[in-house]
Amino acid sequence: MTRTLLVAPTGHRVGLTSTSLGLVAALDRAGVSVGFAKPIAQPRGDGVDHSALLVGLTSRLEPPACIAVQHAEELLGQGRMADLMEEVVGVIESLSGYDVVVVEGLVPLPEHVWSARLNVAMARELDADVLLVADSRGDPDDHLVDAVAIAASAYRSGERLNVAGCVVNRLSDVSPSRVAQLAASLKHHGIVLAGAVPFRVDLTWPRVTDVVRELGARTLVAGDDSRRVAGVVVCAQAVPGLLPVLRDGQLLLVPGDRHDVVMAACLAALNGMRLAGLLLTAGVEPHPEVTRLTAAAAATGLPIHIVDELTYPTAVRLHNLNPELPVDDSDRARDVADTFADALDPAWLQALPEPGRARRLTPAAFRHHLVEMARAADARIVLPEGAEPRTVQAAVVCAARGIARCLLLAEPEEIAATLRSLAITLPDGVEVIAPSSISGRYVERLAALRAHKGLTVAMAEERLTDAVTVGTMMLEGGEVDGLVSGAVHTTAATVRPALELIRVAKGARLVSSVFFMCLPDEVVVYGDCAINPDPSASDLADIALQSAASAAALGIEPRVAMISFSTGSSGTGVDVDKVTEATRLACERGPEFAIDGPLQYDAAAVTSVGLSKRPGSEVAGRATVFVFPDLNTGNTTYKAVQRSADVVSIGPMLQGLAKPVNDLSRGALVEDIVYTIALTAIQSQASRD
Repeated sequence: MTRTLLVAPTGHRVGLTSTSLGLVAALDRAGVSVGFAKPIAQPRGDGVDHSALLVGLTSRLEPPACIAVQHAEELLGQGRMADLMEEVVGVIESLSGYDVVVVEGLVPLPEHVWSARLNVAMARELDADVLLVADSRGDPDDHLVDAVAIAASAYRSGERLNVAGCVVNRLSDVSPSRVAQLAASLKHHGIVLAGAVPFRVDLTWPRVTDVVRELGARTLVAGDDSRRVAGVVVCAQAVPGLLPVLRDGQLLLVPGDRHDVVMAACLAALNGMRLAGLLLTAGVEPHPEVTRLTAAAAATGLPIHIVDELTYPTAVRLHNLNPELPVDDSDRARDVADTFADALDPAWLQALPEPGRARRLTPAAFRHHLVEMARAADARIVLPEGAEPRTVQAAVVCAARGIARCLLLAEPEEIAATLRSLAITLPDGVEVIAPSSISGRYVERLAALRAHKGLTVAMAEERLTDAVTVGTMMLEGGEVDGLVSGAVHTTAATVRPALELIRVAKGARLVSSVFFMCLPDEVVVYGDCAINPDPSASDLADIALQSAASAAALGIEPRVAMISFSTGSSGTGVDVDKVTEATRLACERGPEFAIDGPLQYDAAAVTSVGLSKRPGSEVAGRATVFVFPDLNTGNTTYKAVQRSADVVSIGPMLQGLAKPVNDLSRGALVEDIVYTIALTAIQSQASRD
């Protein structure tokens, strides 16, 4: 199973990309199958994110394309964090075949205050453990450790600190005693020291070509532009004062009319000194005779460039040169990757791949998974409330995203009025049919289906004035693959025609429902919260098995908790007895599922409570499917969680029908309708199979 590791900074310029390069290199060395992604591009002037390019430069990986920062900002500005996270999940989804996926977060910048928030959101939605990256910068260890602990606190999820470790960069002292002391200090906060990276000044040296590119300098003598700039010397003194600082790797900064310095530099080059180069300022070129006399220095590879700015502002720009790795500097990038890889703790690295690690399905991952499955189903879904504004908008979204082929049942004048009010046009992928134009074709069939209940042809004609009934007859006849209604109709108005005309699936004892509750860190299933008021123990067992199967079909590992006011045998009474018997029947009928009960909600959901109240249970403390004893409890709980905790709920999804029909809440948002259509499309695939 893939383990996702988000590499996140504790501040600005801490060596985030360098750490990612080292981590990828170290895992590759260890024979671990490793993938890399930078889901959201780092904001920068050139509009290009360099991390993925550098990983491609130093490894055989081809990281997926990242989301443009402008697009991310647009979604955030519209309050659409969930949509952005869904796209992030889509970026990472392509890397599911690796043992470990390294995901690089964003460096916080003053002009992008949302970076830290996005890192936390990505860690949550990708179900990722976090590798924090800190920079010592010569600070005392206690300051450094406090900063790391503060950063780590943002990634705490309930009782779990989702921090796999911390890498500390730019350490001037990496002696065993110093590293051990730092590790002990971090351990006090529950954080593992995953790596202590020594400061190597040579890893910061740019090439002359990087300086030329950054300053926009003109070339007088190309020379060897790959030379490293180890330092900059501003040549203010005469030659005798300059001689002590002339050494390999120095870039000499001097006005072009300082002929004495120019000639001294060329003589030093001719005598074997490997200067980084000459950078002439003020736009002044040396006298032609001086250039002629020093031409032989060009054969040594000495680069000579010129800028129009004066010496002081040029020196300031050199001081503020972008320290990041250029995307075409393969030598420096490989040195950085190797240095960081060498500094990582081998024991920590070996523990990263965890094939047996249980993965939670986060809300963004769940939504992405729904969309992908719905696309594969290629279903035609009828929407009887075809002129309802939210329904129309949802159909447009579904067409744009390829979720389903929607058919709107609406009279021409009604749909035209809705489209005018919304100021939108329908794409080609959305059909519109007037129910009055087709209802006549279903009269005989409807009368035949309900003849045993005394339904006459005249009565059938009357019932077919209802668009939901028309849509249900289209589904019964195989003209469409599923039906979604309820934005303006009651649950009864949506479900009753389905129960009468579609009926239960083969082997199903009843129809029930589930909600998919998108909690902050995971998606769980609640059932039954919409259909059965007071199920018997046998009914409750069937609801549990249907709900477990629905969870499994949508990528949620089913661990079923049969909810009661009592855990185990701590309570007594008719209600507890019903849940106890339902649990026994469910385990008997569905031995392939992990089922336990009776369980109180906290014993089912909270690890510490589950361990205390139900030790040894496969379900307690980690339930993913919650089956409530009756509709009163289920509906109240789902709405309390949804409204009080601001949780998105998808559903109800009906279970047990021969063909998929799903009901909407009358307060449904456009997004709710879109995902209910997606669920219906997925169910249609199962019913076709």
